[in-house]
Amino acid sequence: MEAPAVSIFLVVLCFDRGMFPDPEALLHDLLLLAGTESPSADPVAVARVLDLVEGWARDLGAEVRHLSGGTRRFAFGEDGTRPPLLLLAHADTVWPHGTLETMPLRVEGERLYGPGVFDMKAGVVGAIHALRALEGQWPAGGIVLLVTPDEEIGSPSSRAHIEAAAAQARAALVPEPPVGESDTRHAHALKSGRKGVIDAALTLTGRAAHAGNEPERGASAVAAAAELIPRIEAAARPDLGTTVLVTQIAGGTATNVVPAECRLTLDVRVSQAGEDERVLRGLAALRPTDRRVQAAWALAVNRPPFPRSEATLSLFAQAQAAAQELGFTLTETAVGGGSDGNFTAPLCPTLDGLGAPGDGAHAPHEHIRLDMWPQRVALLTRLLREV
Repeated sequence: MEAPAVSIFLVVLCFDRGMFPDPEALLHDLLLLAGTESPSADPVAVARVLDLVEGWARDLGAEVRHLSGGTRRFAFGEDGTRPPLLLLAHADTVWPHGTLETMPLRVEGERLYGPGVFDMKAGVVGAIHALRALEGQWPAGGIVLLVTPDEEIGSPSSRAHIEAAAAQARAALVPEPPVGESDTRHAHALKSGRKGVIDAALTLTGRAAHAGNEPERGASAVAAAAELIPRIEAAARPDLGTTVLVTQIAGGTATNVVPAECRLTLDVRVSQAGEDERVLRGLAALRPTDRRVQAAWALAVNRPPFPRSEATLSLFAQAQAAAQELGFTLTETAVGGGSDGNFTAPLCPTLDGLGAPGDGAHAPHEHIRLDMWPQRVALLTRLLREV
């Protein structure tokens, strides 16, 4: 696939002023990475993407470590003079094998469409090109690029590695995608905060009986669920940014059987520290009014909240000033979705959303803006040099 034509403005900046990376080289590497499918559930496939990244990193002189669970750590100029800068990315996607057959990579005008390009293979490629632009002139303390294999499924194997790296870093830069362009209010904004995520599921177990002959002998788990749902969702505190929604329900075996089992799955998100513990305690205490129905909760914090802090806003101010010098405007906002930045934010200043502008994460219209991407890579280069 050939690179699309780029504007004269970008060509001038890229080649005459040396500020932006070569857009054709960016596209070439992204087509290679996005053309290698890497669903989270297949560690061998994810490792193939990590191998490509490792090859590029070794070409830049990285010190490479393979960590448990598949995470890879690439260190550039780490000299111990001060804490390194952490650059955090992931190689997995939500898309199953075979998606490229129905969603092939394609360029339409200024957009590249395809699975995983927005979330977040363009971010991985952009990170490598930003490092390449430093030409081996690493900042004092150096840079650590951590690329994980399982962000899309909650980072079960990589969380400990992320937190260990963040605890030793002076700041974390996360080239996850910025806010999507379909958000007319905050399109392309960096992410200065994210909600924490709680994994919550409830299994209700009642008693089966013939629905026609002896319904009184049954204890309906579905009826218990219907009674519980308003009480569950009452745990929300919109004023504090806490949302609690029952998003899936499954129960019953046949139309003529009192349902003995029902399962609820929740989407729970919190903005403030401490809210996760309040919600966990409140949900765990909920039981059906019908005492014949037993309740079994499965509750865990998936990601802690990433609050919008002064440290993050200070990082954003640096980014905003650099963007202005590069010729574009930069904004920020807090968002509801989580990322691995949620793990770094409690441990070091964190700025998220430094990947390629676009839209459609996890959706069939997933794409990036090729005309805007070189700007964001140039911005990341500046931050790597100056933070």
